[in-house]
Amino acid sequence: MTDTIVSSASKELKIGFAQPFVIIGERINPTGRKILAEEMKQGDYSRVKADALAQVAAGANMLDVNAGIPLADEPGILAESIRLVQSITDVPLSIDSSIVAALEAGLAVYQGKALLNSVTGEEERLEAVLPLVKKYGAAVVAISNDEAGISENPDERFDVAKKIVQRAADHGIPYCDIVVDPLVMPVGAINSAGKQVLHLVKRLREELKVNTTCGASNFSFGIPNRKGMDATFLSMAIAAGMTSAITNPLHEEVMQAVMGSNVVMGHDMNCARWLKKYRQPSEGDFAGGRGGREGRRRRRG
Repeated sequence: MTDTIVSSASKELKIGFAQPFVIIGERINPTGRKILAEEMKQGDYSRVKADALAQVAAGANMLDVNAGIPLADEPGILAESIRLVQSITDVPLSIDSSIVAALEAGLAVYQGKALLNSVTGEEERLEAVLPLVKKYGAAVVAISNDEAGISENPDERFDVAKKIVQRAADHGIPYCDIVVDPLVMPVGAINSAGKQVLHLVKRLREELKVNTTCGASNFSFGIPNRKGMDATFLSMAIAAGMTSAITNPLHEEVMQAVMGSNVVMGHDMNCARWLKKYRQPSEGDFAGGRGGREGRRRRRG
């Protein structure tokens, strides 16, 4: 079985076929969040701090950190955000940027083994990002598009992923350090988007033996009850073999679906995590006594 190992300075995390599904918190991202973008641009990281702590408290196993702000010093802001987040929480981070200089700035300050987000199948991107992955000993998200764009044919997206895995090997990067993003399309625009991803995730697992991730909320974009749809999508993606996702851990429906899927897949031993979160104390527990039928019989006697 393939395990992708990432870490902070003090905590190691495994993403793998036999591991519990990994939730990567998405909220430290100024895209579409004007207030957060302006605050980060001005050097105010109070909301970054609050978002980091809230997501970890809600159950995020990792945090994605993005500083994509137009006309701002993205490398500097990303590096500072990573320093801050690592100073207040011990979960590993995904360093997220489309700018190579920002990725390197983030890697330079990161403590541990980061997940770099991301590389694509475009030649220029491959030659710029893969040497960074090797230099800093990181893992990397491989996005299944290239110069031709995003294909609606999942088998073509598989070929792009295979190309990235092969090129990474040329740089001395093992396939266990590659987490493929098969690219989730909005189901409201492409009716077969779900079937495409499930088909592709199975192929990636069985043929390339790589772990997978996605931006889960892309699937529900543009339709109502997005949380419910994301929960359904993730449950089915986990059954198909997906091993992680970038999503919002503050959405209870999503977290419940993931935790339930871990139980169904046998990745929550003795249902321990599920019971810890959802088991309600009995009357006897409130009184400091024993609950259940035995406790009730004793009180009746």
